[in-house]
Amino acid sequence: MAAPQSDPSLSPLKTIAVVGLGTMGTGIAEVLAKAGREVIGIDVSEAQAAKALAALETATARAVAHGRLTEEERADALGRVRTSTDLTAAADADLVIEVAPESYEIKQQILRDLDGVVRPDAILATGTNALSVTRLAAGSARPERVLGLHFFNPAPAMKLVEVVSSVLTAPQAVAAVTDLAVELGKEPVAVGDRPGFVADGLLFGYLNQAAAMYEAKYASREDIDAAMRLGCGLPMGPLALLDLIGIDTARTVLDAMYAESRDRLHAPAPILGQLSEAGLTGRKAGRGFYTYRAPGSATVVPDALTPAADGTPAAGREVRSVGVAGSGTMASGIAEVFAKAGYEVVLAARTEEKARAARARVGASLARSVDRGRLTAEAAAGILDRIVPAGSYDAFAGVDLAVEAVAEDLDVKRQLFAALDKVCRPGAVLATTTSSLPVVACARATTRPQDVIGMHFFNPAPAMKLVEVVRTVLTGDEAHATVRGVCERIGKHAVDCGDRAGFIVNALLFPYLNNAVKMVQEHYASPDDIDAAMKLGGGYPMGPFELLDVVGLDVSLAIEKVLHREFREPGLAPAPLLEHLVAAGCLGRKTGRGFREHARR
Repeated sequence: MAAPQSDPSLSPLKTIAVVGLGTMGTGIAEVLAKAGREVIGIDVSEAQAAKALAALETATARAVAHGRLTEEERADALGRVRTSTDLTAAADADLVIEVAPESYEIKQQILRDLDGVVRPDAILATGTNALSVTRLAAGSARPERVLGLHFFNPAPAMKLVEVVSSVLTAPQAVAAVTDLAVELGKEPVAVGDRPGFVADGLLFGYLNQAAAMYEAKYASREDIDAAMRLGCGLPMGPLALLDLIGIDTARTVLDAMYAESRDRLHAPAPILGQLSEAGLTGRKAGRGFYTYRAPGSATVVPDALTPAADGTPAAGREVRSVGVAGSGTMASGIAEVFAKAGYEVVLAARTEEKARAARARVGASLARSVDRGRLTAEAAAGILDRIVPAGSYDAFAGVDLAVEAVAEDLDVKRQLFAALDKVCRPGAVLATTTSSLPVVACARATTRPQDVIGMHFFNPAPAMKLVEVVRTVLTGDEAHATVRGVCERIGKHAVDCGDRAGFIVNALLFPYLNNAVKMVQEHYASPDDIDAAMKLGGGYPMGPFELLDVVGLDVSLAIEKVLHREFREPGLAPAPLLEHLVAAGCLGRKTGRGFREHARR
């Protein structure tokens, strides 16, 4: 069935010129033409203009093949597009959208030239995602008609459009462009003028930190990307995304952000400059963080940094039985994971009553799986039978692996590890599920630090595929190999990282969440607009404020304090707004109020 076409009579912006017919400009032209607008595509290169027309023909033919357009609608859309290499072709345009390279010199020259071409009432929009709209507008003869209109790539598919006002922009121009975006089937978000705006302002800080993490050799590129995909549900890992965006483009955006914020977290990681200067700018060059089959290809091919697929894994110890310490949601979830994989599990808590309650939670989870047809009743009963509750950690005397999932308190964990050291047999591996505390501090509470390691599961443990395997400077190879083997048997994707605050996921996730809170604190954008921008523009499964309310503002604040204390970066200091909400008892869903109101359960 063909997609409904918007009625161009609703908007005064009927004839629209697009200056710059690269990938983004061509995509914007396609969106406009399919929505009934007259489109004038302008590019200094005649060959590029011809390439854009060919791309439009291919894209609209694909839309017909998939039933999104009829042949008649395709012919009409293509008939509404004409191209030129001369800016004077924009003389009759109601709106001009420039998507030229990210350069003040180039963009300002285009806007100055357009001043002498377009009608006095025509609106001039810049597609920049890194440069100051105010600075660009100031060079125009009529700055009140200049604004930012930031589409996301690929423009035909991505719903988000950021409408950027400067202090000079006329409200009527903003209203006209916002109405147009709605008629194009997009979701416009109104934002002020600052580098990166909302989506890229949050996204590129996160990407920069991922690049710095890789540069520091803290984790491999594959593990960093897998951690963020599996731990946060993101469609792509940060290093693969940098390759897609273009490493040189990312560096330009970060330079602009740093010029305004002077936040070291926005200062481009040196590796971005090194790769850019070497011409290794990502997919478009055939090589960036990864190596691709050819320039422009999305297919990653092995290179010197690719882990060997046929390497013989180090030998670990045999694990037949597992002890899980704790009685909360994480402990019961981990016990379920091990029991499903065939391990005999001892689930121990401070009292047998708590241990039985945790086992009952596993039973309820298994019953839900039976109701949904994922397990038979017999299989669920067999899994539950493999979990034995215990009211004392003495029950861990015979286990091969002990995993603690108790309160995120270093004193509590150190006391527990001292107890496990006395109870567990020699050769047993002792693992902590901490998400923010130093694993080595747990190890030092024992007489066998070589057998202590981090196994950071993600909640809910039965559903989340990721486990961060955290080696301390004291962890032995045999203990590490044992845990890697166990992760494989329980069907989890293990990523290796060192023992520092936040490991991979939290060290990249929580500064991003903190920066989102700062945007609200500074009245730059609302939680609703920021959540919409990150879901629609970044492909995030949840917006940052939805996620903060789910995780808990108190938990988030605690992790941000740990990150700030370890890395000493001023930009990692928790946003005062987050601290105020926690002090007021507004902790998110669990209290009924966080950044939003929630129904109390």
